[in-house]
Amino acid sequence: MRKYITMKDIAEKAGVSVNTVSRVLNNKPDISKQTREKILRIAKELGYIKNITASSLRSNQTKIVGVILEDITNLFFAEVMKGMEAAARKYGYQLLLMNTGTDAKKQREAIQTLLERRVEGILITPTEDGLSDFERLSHINVPVVIVGRHIERLQLDEIHSDEVKGGYLATKHLLSKGRKKILLINSVPENSAARMREEGYRKALREANVHLSEDYIIVSPEPNMEAGYDAVLKAIEKKLDFDGIFCYNDMFAFGAMRALEELGKRVPQDVAVVGYDDVAFASYYRPALTTIRINKFGMGFEAFKLLLQKLSGRRKKPKRVVLDVELIARESA
Repeated sequence: MRKYITMKDIAEKAGVSVNTVSRVLNNKPDISKQTREKILRIAKELGYIKNITASSLRSNQTKIVGVILEDITNLFFAEVMKGMEAAARKYGYQLLLMNTGTDAKKQREAIQTLLERRVEGILITPTEDGLSDFERLSHINVPVVIVGRHIERLQLDEIHSDEVKGGYLATKHLLSKGRKKILLINSVPENSAARMREEGYRKALREANVHLSEDYIIVSPEPNMEAGYDAVLKAIEKKLDFDGIFCYNDMFAFGAMRALEELGKRVPQDVAVVGYDDVAFASYYRPALTTIRINKFGMGFEAFKLLLQKLSGRRKKPKRVVLDVELIARESA
């Protein structure tokens, strides 16, 4: 098996001390140009790769931030992650990604893994029933930023979109199109984004003096296309009469529109559909999806900057950032 090239290997071939090699590779002064060039050439020829782990042990600084997301297959989180990665690269950090699938046990395991890796901080989209996890992180003084969620009971940095406004704008748009029987396909109530989007939905209905039974809210624990598809079938089984659907996210909306198509219902003529997030191919779907746009890249980028402020000691008190949202009207509603 091929072993990694060490500074000792380079020193032996160059005929110099390991300390001299170390000074050159770490760009230290007081080494002649000729010696520097020779060592760098040999290092390249041998295929030397810097041992970041060893450097971290010496400096007690890993320059690694842990990221815990609930579903890395969801396009929303993929775009948030792009923002995190751009910020990490800009400020000289690396990211270590973990996926929980909204499972509290997996969240605890992910946190444990990241702590064992000695990450300097954690960016997390949490399960709501994992409050003890954050108490533990606070106790050992590991900075945390909550991303895309709001947990009132925790005094931690967090960044999320204006979810109540988003739910309100989506429902009001459907009402403005003459839809009065609006189905809400939502995520679980433990999810703060789901609760706040539902709050906006109910607010718009109240203002329009529209009264619907609780049956018009269908909840799914899995925020994917299959769940959106199944939710429409469930509404049909319940014999609900609906002419509009507001979906917790775009993935629900794509699944819902597929189900409607198979049922012979036209979008938006028979049923208008509004999603949430404005993921990358929402405008390419047919019919193009009307949705609530979140600055997903900005959420990831700003989340990392919030964490960096804590890591650098520039800020002690927790900070909450709420990003604005906007309705993007397309063909589905």
